[in-house]
Amino acid sequence: MTDALSFIHIMKWQNLPDAVKKQAELNVLDLIGVAAAGSQTPPSMMTRDLAHEEFGGTLPMLFDGRTSSATGGAMAAGITIDSIDGHDGFNPAKGHIGAPLFPAALMLGHSAGISGQAFLEAIVMGYEFGARASVAQHGTVPDYHTSGSWGAVTAAAAGSRIMGLDPETTRHALGIAEYHGPRSQMMRVIDYPSMLKDGAGWGAMCGTSAVKLAQKGFTGAPAITVENAAEYWDGLGSRWFTLEQYFKPYPVCRWAQAPIEGALALQRAHNIPHEQIATIEVHTFHESVRLAMKRPQEGDAAQYSTSFPVAVALVHGDVQPRHLVGDALHDPEVLRLSDAVDMRESDHANDNFPAQRPARVTLVLKDGTRHDGDWTEPRWDHNAPPTEAEFREKFHSLADPVLGKSHADAIETALAQLQNTPLSALSDQLLRPIRS
Repeated sequence: MTDALSFIHIMKWQNLPDAVKKQAELNVLDLIGVAAAGSQTPPSMMTRDLAHEEFGGTLPMLFDGRTSSATGGAMAAGITIDSIDGHDGFNPAKGHIGAPLFPAALMLGHSAGISGQAFLEAIVMGYEFGARASVAQHGTVPDYHTSGSWGAVTAAAAGSRIMGLDPETTRHALGIAEYHGPRSQMMRVIDYPSMLKDGAGWGAMCGTSAVKLAQKGFTGAPAITVENAAEYWDGLGSRWFTLEQYFKPYPVCRWAQAPIEGALALQRAHNIPHEQIATIEVHTFHESVRLAMKRPQEGDAAQYSTSFPVAVALVHGDVQPRHLVGDALHDPEVLRLSDAVDMRESDHANDNFPAQRPARVTLVLKDGTRHDGDWTEPRWDHNAPPTEAEFREKFHSLADPVLGKSHADAIETALAQLQNTPLSALSDQLLRPIRS
């Protein structure tokens, strides 16, 4: 048995550094805020309808109240989070651990009636496991797959811990999840943006069902990326990747965040009205250049664009979910500036990706004046994360308009107390319908 397999069950809350414990709370708070905003999107609504209609069960779904199974509820919650591209990520993974992990842990944990501490343990273990599973998969397969692929194995690891699977049954759960995980092509959805996004819902669903199948005796071991790729699993229990996640100030792809920061910095430094801007030059890495949707027709495509959110930021001074849906997609000034973005691939940026996501922006005004910016990184990277106050401010900015402040406050309080209460103290707040 490898160290990776052992770690799933032996990691204990009392042995974690205080900083890791606190970060687990803030990571979950961030995911819940994103989920609240995501619950209002068409992909979330469609998926919750499907989960209720087709996945029979008695568990209420996230921010819905209608029932489904743990598998269907995990899928719906994963797609709900993924539908607002504002959740945490891990640079080496080129993807997101929390989006497939949290839904599986929430649904299985609620169904099993576990303690809040046991849930938080599973979350920390999942971030540590998922960080290494992502790098192991990227290092051992040729194509670039979505987070749902290795996220399925991560969800299965958390579920195996929550459901108390023995070591051999855990091996099979991980193997089932790896084999059936959605090896979806990330760059396809970059080139052709749609509601598919990063596969988080399918990964959560696959990981949850893998645990349920393994419990019944279904075999599937080994998970190759776990058992046959030991070189990627160093540092378990000593290097805490829970502390090395990035977070998003804007609900769009991470690859577009540095261009947004660079454009806003120039606009603010030179007090430039957006009406005076003629051209926006963006030098960045290949993947960001391929976020080429200038005139998105739906919110998911707007989130998978570089030019459109840069234009939104220049017009509104910020990028919020309301800027990426409905009539906002047809704002004439935003569309003019989006069309004016000139994306240019840079060797410097390519050389630094994926550890960094740099961009350099130039604003050219209608009178010919050029304002050249410096190389810029996205805000809230792991080496300069948001403060606790910024986490809470972001949560409320996303959750309050949807849930109401009293419901959002109750969630925040329940999460802060969770290590000393049953999980149901939080999950009962999450798995009920939203009241207008």
